[in-house]
Parts: sequence; C-alpha cells; structure tokens
Amino acid sequence: MNDESQLPDGHKAVRARIHGRVQGVWYRAWTVETASRLGLDGWVRNRLDNTVEALFVGPADVVDVMVGQCWSGPERAEVTVIQLEPAIGITATGFVQKPTV
Repeated sequence: MNDESQLPDGHKAVRARIHGRVQGVWYRAWTVETASRLGLDGWVRNRLDNTVEALFVGPADVVDVMVGQCWSGPERAEVTVIQLEPAIGITATGFVQKPTV
C-alpha cells in the first residue's frame, strides 16, 4: 500500500474539475459510462459554477487514459480546461453520478 493515499501500489486517485461547455451535453452520463467501462471507481457531479467535478480512482495508467478522454467527452462538449489535484481515493466500488453541489 502507498502510505500517503492508502491505495495499492500502481494506483492513484485524482479529482478533476472540467471547464467549458460541459453541462447540458450529457457529460456526466458519458463520464459514468466511460469510467465504468475502464473499470475505475469514483463519481461525477455538476457544480453550480457550470463545471463538472469527478473523482477517478484506479490503476495509474487507466486514470491517465480517463483524464485524456475527458478532453473530448461526449459529442457536444467543448472542454477548455481540466484542473487536476491528487485525492485520497476513498470511495465506494464502482462509478456513480452524484447530485449537483
């Protein structure tokens, strides 16, 4: 185990804030589908400031793939910035959509 994050070696957790045209374009549903297909744990939600926030937890290389795919998102999305920060990674198994905050 990695002492700092309590994640298995080779795993990581990141919190992503996604800016641009990401609400009202099925971004959250796309994120749940894509992250689930990749086998990641975590969640996604809209924020009142019109961003989307997500927690991605899993093998480091798979988390990196997911973050890369977030730049494209669903067809109508237009991502301008993705802010990333390390996270603790404490979450239920699976990937879910959470309420807006």
